[in-house]
Amino acid sequence: MTSIEIHQFPCLKDNYGVLVHDAKAGVTASVDAPDAGAVMAALGEKGWRLTHILTTHHHGDHVGGNLELKAETGCTIIGPRAEAARIPGLDVAVGEGDKVQFGGSVLHVLDTPGHTLGHITYWIPAEKTAFAGDTLFALGCGRVFEGNPEMMWHSLQKIARLPPETMIYAGHEYTLANARFCLTIEPNNRALQVRAKEIEALRAEGKPTLPTQLAVELATNVFLRPQSLEIRSRLGLGASADWRVFAEIRELKNKA
Repeated sequence: MTSIEIHQFPCLKDNYGVLVHDAKAGVTASVDAPDAGAVMAALGEKGWRLTHILTTHHHGDHVGGNLELKAETGCTIIGPRAEAARIPGLDVAVGEGDKVQFGGSVLHVLDTPGHTLGHITYWIPAEKTAFAGDTLFALGCGRVFEGNPEMMWHSLQKIARLPPETMIYAGHEYTLANARFCLTIEPNNRALQVRAKEIEALRAEGKPTLPTQLAVELATNVFLRPQSLEIRSRLGLGASADWRVFAEIRELKNKA
């Protein structure tokens, strides 16, 4: 039986806020803090008290609410050691291999650089859940702002090796545009065709497309599928290393 409850809510232009609550332990974490007002409103709606912020990376739309929330609640801010100087209000710096006790759950920290050099992902094995920030999206991945494509590919591979039933929470609702792009890269992928229609329907109803299951991403997300013969053929990269195929897909998405 799960020990935590997860509440996802939209905020800012296209971000998602996520609250993770352990009722028995009386702790609640916000995964990143895109907007303090939206986080406080979500806490009020649920009747929860904020005790932690789990920061994935330093970008403003992920840490913008840190200081206000800390002043309001006294919460403990946990974040990437490699970006410690850039995380407002950071209390606990973590990195690859670290484990964080959160109520009855243990959070495993994975270094997933590429989007930023210190980006981290939080994985809760017992809950079959991971919070990937801006590394992996539904049918997409983050732009490679600070790292390089090979680094980003290795980070994506680290997430891809988690158990396939893992539910992935990501920082943004980009899935509809991502689906349309994926279809230009691997148009004959039947699972992708079906999923794209499901996403069209969800968004038409104003419903979220996240979280997503890792197994679904492995079958449909072209950024995780450079081994696909169709993709390699379309891109003219038949014998290239996987990360080079990934790099070409990422560059095409940058221009889309």
